[in-house]
Amino acid sequence: MRGDLEKVLFDEQAIHRRLDDMAAQIPNDYRDRELTVIAVLHGSLMFVADLLGRIPLPLKLDCLSVASYHGKAQSSGDVVFGRSPSQMSATEIFWSWMIFWTAVLRLQPLTREVAADYVGFEIEDEFVVGYGLDFREHYRNLPYIGVLRRELLEQPGK
Repeated sequence: MRGDLEKVLFDEQAIHRRLDDMAAQIPNDYRDRELTVIAVLHGSLMFVADLLGRIPLPLKLDCLSVASYHGKAQSSGDVVFGRSPSQMSATEIFWSWMIFWTAVLRLQPLTREVAADYVGFEIEDEFVVGYGLDFREHYRNLPYIGVLRRELLEQPGK
């Protein structure tokens, strides 16, 4: 699978160092509070699991399944929720609004208009895979983040 990449942007050690830094910040900002983390599946799964294991605070975890790429290299803008807010219990909604912060592993130019409280890495406008990020449900299991070769992005979906 590494042969499918143009380059590796962040290796496993770099990711883990950055997670350590982010996890050190969060307890300072949210001391004496209970956090509820809502992971946006599936791409954030590895990031959230590794980050939460480093945060020495009481916390709750919930997941929200969202899709917008639908097998393509660019978001369609059509976001499909696997679990809508109306399906969430009143307790989950209450906790999710009590303390709301955003942490992202990567921030691209197109998403920089969305404020994130904790940012792992900023990257150029490239299609990246690995460490939970996929293309057509492949490459999520790579322990690093890399840029997928352009010709693979242009191949018709399977």
